[in-house]
Order: sequence, then C-alpha cells, then structure tokens
Amino acid sequence: MEPNYTSFLLELKDHILQSRYRAARLVNRELLLLYYAVGKRLSEKISAEKWGAKVLEQLSTDLQKQLPGLKGFSYRNLKNMRQFADTYSQVFSQLTNSQSKGVNEQGNSIGQTVSAQLNDIELNIFLGIGFSHHILLLNRCHDLQERVFYMQKAVANQWTHEMLDWQIKAKAYQKRDQTLANNFANTLPETIRNTALQAFKDEYLLDFINVEADDERVVEKGIVQNIKDFILKAGKGFAFIGNQHRLLVDDEEYFVDLLFYNRQLKCLVAVELKKGKFKPAYAGQLNFYLNVLNDQERMPDENPAVGIVLCKEKNDKTVDYAFQAIQNPMGVATYQLSSDLPEHLRNVLPDPESLRKLLD
Repeated sequence: MEPNYTSFLLELKDHILQSRYRAARLVNRELLLLYYAVGKRLSEKISAEKWGAKVLEQLSTDLQKQLPGLKGFSYRNLKNMRQFADTYSQVFSQLTNSQSKGVNEQGNSIGQTVSAQLNDIELNIFLGIGFSHHILLLNRCHDLQERVFYMQKAVANQWTHEMLDWQIKAKAYQKRDQTLANNFANTLPETIRNTALQAFKDEYLLDFINVEADDERVVEKGIVQNIKDFILKAGKGFAFIGNQHRLLVDDEEYFVDLLFYNRQLKCLVAVELKKGKFKPAYAGQLNFYLNVLNDQERMPDENPAVGIVLCKEKNDKTVDYAFQAIQNPMGVATYQLSSDLPEHLRNVLPDPESLRKLLD
C-alpha cells in the first residue's frame, strides 16, 4: 500500500476517534446538566410539599409509563440526582453563568473555576467524569479534597467506574504521598526520574488472585492468567513481554519471573516475585538480571532496565542498605491478595467475571 494512503488512513482514524471523544464528552455534559436539573426540582418540591420516599417511587413508575423504555430514572437514581444537585448546586450555578457568557463545546474555555467548592478545579474536570462516577465519589468519599483528587485522576487516566472503585478501595488518596522504596535518584537519568516514580506503586492489590498463595509461582500464574487486569492496575505504558523470561550466561540458564516494557520510560522492567519479607539477597539477584538484560537485550535508544521486587512485606531501612552499592535502578513494592483482605472487604471486590467483561 502506498505511504500516502497509509498516512491518509491514519489521519482519518485519528479524526474519527477525536470526534467520537468530543461527542462522548458532550453527551456526558448534557446528562449531568439534566440530572442536576431533575435533582434540583426534586429537592425543591420535596422540601415544599414534604414528600416522602413513596412519592419518588411513584414518580419513577409514572415516568416509565409516560416514556416507555426510559432508563436512568429508577427510584434509586432519582435519590442520587437529588443528592448530586444538593451537593453541587454552586458548581452548576457557576456553569450556568459561564454558559450565558458563551462557552465552546469542549468546555476548555469556561474561564472560571469552582474555587469555593472544588478548590480551583476547572469545570471541565468536573464535567469529565460520568454521573455514576460522581455518585460513587459522593457515597464513598466524604472529604471534598479526596473527591477532587479522584476526579482529576479519573479524567487524566480515563478510569472506568470499576477502576475508580478499585482505586478508592486501594486507598489511592491516602497513599498519594507514598512512593516506592527505590534508588532511582542515583541510578536513573533526571529526565525520567519523576516518570519512574509515578509509573510504579508502593503496593499492589492483586484481588483477582483468590487463593491462599505461599508460593511465588502461584502468584505468578495468577498474574499471567489475569495479565490484562494486572497491566490495567499497574499504570500507564506497560506492555507484557513474558513470564519466566530466559537469560543465558556462560551456558547457564536464569529466569526473570515477569518481564515488561514501559513505553513512557522506554525501558525493560523486570519483576521478581517473593512470597515473604524482602531480603537483601533479592536485590543482588535482581541486579544480576538487570546487568544481563542491559548487556544482551537493551536496544541502543532505550534507557537502563528497571527492576522491581514484589514481595509480601518490606522494611524500608533494609531496602536502603541493600540498594546502597547497586548501580541499576530498582525498587521494592508489596502486594496483597484477595485472601489477605478482611472478610467485609472481600465481599465488595469485583468478581473475576465482571473484570473479564470490563477488560474484554
């Protein structure tokens, strides 16, 4: 096929995707406006007429009769709309004022922020997530700044409702200042140091592994079988290369548990799984693997390979001492399995079938 044709095809593809994205944003914006308007009228009417829960139930039923096939106006959703309107009345008041002055369709020139209610977060961030996201945040995050944090992250990373739910369960907000125990400051180029810190988490919740695992191979098998889910939770830019990746040195074989490539860091990422507490010897083993990867498999335009020890427990001071003489970039993170969680939390985790539907 001619290069001009391929270029034109990619241009059309990009145009179509961008148009769909803008359309989706517009639809979401209009739905939020609609749900706010309905919620506001409900709140006003309920206060004025002293209506109880049965009136909302009747209203939902009658709306369905008037508009057969109508979705999104169940009794529960009507309650959610009222809660949404009561909580964010100032946001929509400001949005209405902005619209009256003229706002472009993408919401990027609103020109005002909701300083009193959303701490200088632009309205397009607020409008960038769906109604179900907002209700999840209202019900699970009582602190306003916590909700704002998740709004920003959800828009930036295009989190689904399920992904947002998982991030809240994993306490991403509470752990926002926690960083991976690492030696990146002394081993990575300054240009990618911050990117590396953002690419790896201090702890991973492997809730798709539902067995009592006392063997690294069991955890490895669980990750490989659910690799899409693991990558989704790992962060941006990861591509899976393989497990038990073979290295050959002086006719002896060595195997890296999990090998990834990170597009943002432009480097190989070797992950070693350990069932117990971090031991200094693990750093030496991983350092050896990174030396081999850099010598045998690293491409000329790639950054040095990064290694991650993923274990059940760690002591940061022990990690610091273990890393002192090591020149390769590496970090230590911990993991939790579904069986590690309290019983009341296990019951609210998404089941494997739901995750498969989400990822497929």
